[in-house]
Amino acid sequence: DQNLVLLDEAPVYNSAHALGFFSIFNPDAVKDVKLVKGGIPAQYGGRLSSLLDVRLRDGNSKRFEMQGGVGLIFSRLTLEAPIKKDKASFLLAGRRSYIDAFFPFIPNQDIRNSAVSFYDLTAKLNWTINDKNKLFLSGYFGRDNLGFGNFGFNWGNTTASLRWNHLFSSKLFLNLTAFYSNYDYRLGTNNRNGQSGFNWRSNIVNYSIKPDFTWFVNPRNTLSFGGQVILYQFQPGRASFISGGVGNNIILPDKYALESAVYVGNEQTIGNRLTLNYGLRFSLFNYLGSGEAVNYGNVPAGERRPVVSRTNFGMWQNIQQYYNFEPRFSAKYSLNDNSSLKLSYNRMAQYIHLISNTTASVPLDVWTPSTNNILPQLADQVALGYFWNFGKNSMFEFSVETYYKAIQNQIDYIDGADLLLNRNLEGDLLRGQGRAYGLEVFLKKRTGKFNGWVSYTLARTEIQVDGINNNRWYPTRFDRTHNLYLVGLYDVSKRLSLSANFVFATGTPATFPTNRFEFQGVVVGNNINNDRNNFRVPVYHRLDFAATLQGKKNDQRRWQSSWVFSIYNVYGQANPFSVFFQQNPDNPNITEAVKLVVVGFPIPAVTYNFKF
Repeated sequence: DQNLVLLDEAPVYNSAHALGFFSIFNPDAVKDVKLVKGGIPAQYGGRLSSLLDVRLRDGNSKRFEMQGGVGLIFSRLTLEAPIKKDKASFLLAGRRSYIDAFFPFIPNQDIRNSAVSFYDLTAKLNWTINDKNKLFLSGYFGRDNLGFGNFGFNWGNTTASLRWNHLFSSKLFLNLTAFYSNYDYRLGTNNRNGQSGFNWRSNIVNYSIKPDFTWFVNPRNTLSFGGQVILYQFQPGRASFISGGVGNNIILPDKYALESAVYVGNEQTIGNRLTLNYGLRFSLFNYLGSGEAVNYGNVPAGERRPVVSRTNFGMWQNIQQYYNFEPRFSAKYSLNDNSSLKLSYNRMAQYIHLISNTTASVPLDVWTPSTNNILPQLADQVALGYFWNFGKNSMFEFSVETYYKAIQNQIDYIDGADLLLNRNLEGDLLRGQGRAYGLEVFLKKRTGKFNGWVSYTLARTEIQVDGINNNRWYPTRFDRTHNLYLVGLYDVSKRLSLSANFVFATGTPATFPTNRFEFQGVVVGNNINNDRNNFRVPVYHRLDFAATLQGKKNDQRRWQSSWVFSIYNVYGQANPFSVFFQQNPDNPNITEAVKLVVVGFPIPAVTYNFKF
C-alpha cells in the first residue's frame, strides 16, 4: 500500500494479475514506464515508498494497425487507427487468460479444483485541437479470479482519465487531469443448493482533479507547480450470508475523505556537472462525514480497546483534519562522462491505509482513511547511489545504491484482531514505528548477441509496536532479506532468440505456533512467547525459459509474425503462496502445517504473435 502506481495519472491499487504472474499493464498499449524509488518530485504524493508512472500510447494517427497474440495461457488483441488523420486517433487493447483450462488434467486434486483467470481492457482516445491544445481520454478495466475448491476471491481495477494539455507560450505549459479510480476486492464461498454461502466485498473509489504547470524559466531552471484534490469513498465491507436457507446482510457504513495538496519544485543545473531537483509539497487531509467518530478507552499496550463514546457527523462535516509539509531534494553529480553520484531525501505523508491480515492464508484488502484514531503515516528516506556506464560504447551499465527509511505511525494489529466486518476495527489497530534499509546492486549488458542483467537486493523491513513481540523490533510480512534476479537473452540468428530468467527470494515472515494446548478435547496451536513473524515460509525460486522465432520478413507485406515457445517454472518448484495450520482431519490431536501452492508444476506455452 506504500507504493503509488499510476496509469495515465489514475491510481491503481493492485497492479498484478494472477497473484503476480502478469502485470495489469498490457505491453502492447504502454508507451512509457517511469519508476522512481528515491528523489520523488514534489508533484507526487500520498504514498511513502516508490512511484510507478505508466503512460499509454496515443494510437496511430496515420493508419490502421493491428497486433496481438494467440497462446495457450492467454490471448491478446490491440487495434489502433486514426479517427481523423493527424488530428485524432484511438487505441483499444484487450487480454483474456485461460490457464485454469489445463487444471483438470493435473493429477493433484487440490489444483484440479482451483481456478486462476484474468481479463483486462485498455482504451485511449486523443484529439489534437490545434497547436496549443490536446485532449486525451483513457480508461482501464480488469478483473482477476482465484478459487480453491469451494472458496474463492477476486479483485479488479477500473480507471478513467481525461487530460488537457495547453501551451500558454514557449515557456509555460499546463497539464490538467481529471480521473476516476475504483478498486474492489471480493471473497466468498459457493451457495450450496441455496442452503449455505457467504460473499463479502470492499472497495475504494477516487475522484480527482490535478493541474500541473511547467515553466521553463531559463536554460538552467525548470519550475513545476500545481496542486491536486482527491475525494475518497471507502466501502469497508458489505456481506451476505445464507445459513440453513435463511439469508442475512451486514453492511458497514461508507467513509469519506478529502485530500488536497499544493506543490512547487525546481530542476536546476549548476555548471556542467551538478543537477539539483528540490521542492516542497503541502498536503491537507480531511476525514469527513457522514459517519461517526469513535473514542476508545485506555488499556495495556497490545490489548483491544473498548468503546467509550460515539459522536455522529452529518454529510461533509469535518471529523478530523491533518496536514504536513513534505520537502523533497535530490542531486546528481557527474564524476565524468560515464559515471555519477546521486543523493536524495524525501519526506512523504500517506493518509490512506491498507488493512490486510498478516497471518491468514488469504490476506484481505480493506482500505481505510486516517481518522481521529488512525494517524497519517510519515516517512523520511535518504538514498545514495553510484552509477557507471563502461566498456566499448558503454556496453555495460552498473549501479549500486543504499537507502534508509524511517516511518512513523505504521499500522499493525493486536493478537486475534477481527478485521472482517468489524464496526470497531480501530480498537484492534496498533501504531508503531518502522524502518526499511538495504543495498541494491545492478549490472546490465546492453548490446551484443548475448545480453541481460543481474540484480541483487539486500534489504530489511521492520516494525516496532508496544504490546507486540514483547516490544522488540520484528520483520513485516513484506520483508525479504535476499532478492536475486538473473536475466539472459541470446540471439542465435536473425530469426531465433533465446531467453531465460531465474528468481530467488527469501521467504516472507509468518507467525507460527511454538507449542499447543488442549481445550475441551481440541488441540490448539499456540504462540507462548507472543512472538510476531517468528518464522519464514520457504524460499522462493523459479526458472523460466523461452525461445522466439521470427517469421520470414517480406518488404512487400505489412504482416509481421513470430512464435514464442516458453516454459514457466521449468523444474516445477512448488513455491508456497502461504503456510497455515490446521487440525489433521483424521486425527484432531495432530496440528499440521499446510503449504498452499498455486502453481507448483511446469507450465509450457506456445504463443503466435502478429502485427499488421
